Amino acid sequence: MKTRETFSGKLGFVLACLGSAIGLGNIWMFPWRLGQFGGAAFLIPYFICVFILGTTGLIIEFSFGRSRRCGSLKGIQDTFEEKNKPFGKILSVIPTLAVACTLIFYSVVVGWIFKYFFMSLNGYIYKENIGNYFDTFAGTSSSIPWHLLALIITVAIVLLGITKGIEKANKILMPGLFIVFIILIIRSVTLKGAVAGLEYLLVPHWEFLFKPMTWIMALGQAFFTVSLNGAGMVVYGSYLKDKEDIPSAALNVAIFDTISALLAAFIIMPAVFSFGLDPTSGPSLLFITMPHIFNSMPLGYLFGILFFLSIIFAGVSSAMNMLEAPSEALISKFKFKRVFAVLLIATIAFLVGLPLDLSMEKFGKWADFVTIYLAPIGSIIASITFIWVYGFDNALKDINKGSKKPIGNWFKPMSIIFIVSATLVLILGIIYNGIG
Repeated sequence: MKTRETFSGKLGFVLACLGSAIGLGNIWMFPWRLGQFGGAAFLIPYFICVFILGTTGLIIEFSFGRSRRCGSLKGIQDTFEEKNKPFGKILSVIPTLAVACTLIFYSVVVGWIFKYFFMSLNGYIYKENIGNYFDTFAGTSSSIPWHLLALIITVAIVLLGITKGIEKANKILMPGLFIVFIILIIRSVTLKGAVAGLEYLLVPHWEFLFKPMTWIMALGQAFFTVSLNGAGMVVYGSYLKDKEDIPSAALNVAIFDTISALLAAFIIMPAVFSFGLDPTSGPSLLFITMPHIFNSMPLGYLFGILFFLSIIFAGVSSAMNMLEAPSEALISKFKFKRVFAVLLIATIAFLVGLPLDLSMEKFGKWADFVTIYLAPIGSIIASITFIWVYGFDNALKDINKGSKKPIGNWFKPMSIIFIVSATLVLILGIIYNGIG
């Protein structure tokens, strides 16, 4: 039997997981939420949710993958069969389906980013009517070649495997992302009028702590920011050696993911306020507001290139995980060759994503369905499988393999709290049409 490939060490593993976690939500959603829901006061519920619930979820998903030496599809099925529990085959599909469906719409967005990066290189982006251009590009056939390019680049990396592909790429992309972020922060906070943006982010409005919506949005942001869906982090955990410390790795991922979100906030909001624009979130922030800022900023051409390059780093590193998880399912469960599995998943993602290229309405509905329903359900299924079906005592032994400070039985109530919280993410997402 062929030996399963593993990450070379903790650093490579943490950087790969950071690559998955640091995505567009850190950049186009967190800065706006930080300002809109109490400034620095928002950080209190956010930190609570990230470092207690998010870290717990990461520990569960990493450990489940490592204990089974496979991703969610095979891991859940095998666990249910070993314990003589029904419905394992049906339930096992959902987490992997969730991450595959995320790839379908996410690769469309990464394609938009590539388009804007190349437009920033040739300066074309600054010659267009910025407010109108995105609407004439997204949701049209013009986005299809860029969608394809995003998938081709992601495929090229994932085909190389874990150590030579995903790990090596993230060892370049993640440090590069933080370096570019720091350069952009220095430029942003030194702009005239940037202090208003800093106040928007940092002045605490304590009354928001007494508003339920603040805690709801903090919970949603924290859950999705660490990429919990019951499959992506499980598959990365399955490539982790027994000697590695999972609780420590999970905490590192949570810390550096939070730092990246804060850095993004200090890039974007000071610049937005410096030029008298309204703070926004979502695609309009990246593809309308920020190009307008770079068009007006001294040396904006250079900083625009750096900005969209950093977004490419974040987007591609996340897409790699989304492609690896369903590809691994075909490899481990159905014995597909890596080349065939990766190409098949990427081809399906491209073909199914074509209607999303052509219609922003379809894109929005697809993204909402995946993030509101599939992702939290996938995380709930994986967590229940590991903690209850596999058994807490077995789970705790696997969690503590390689751990310098072993976790005790207190982790059981923490696991219950996490599963309840993930269920709340699902219910509240349905009520509010998304909180991620």
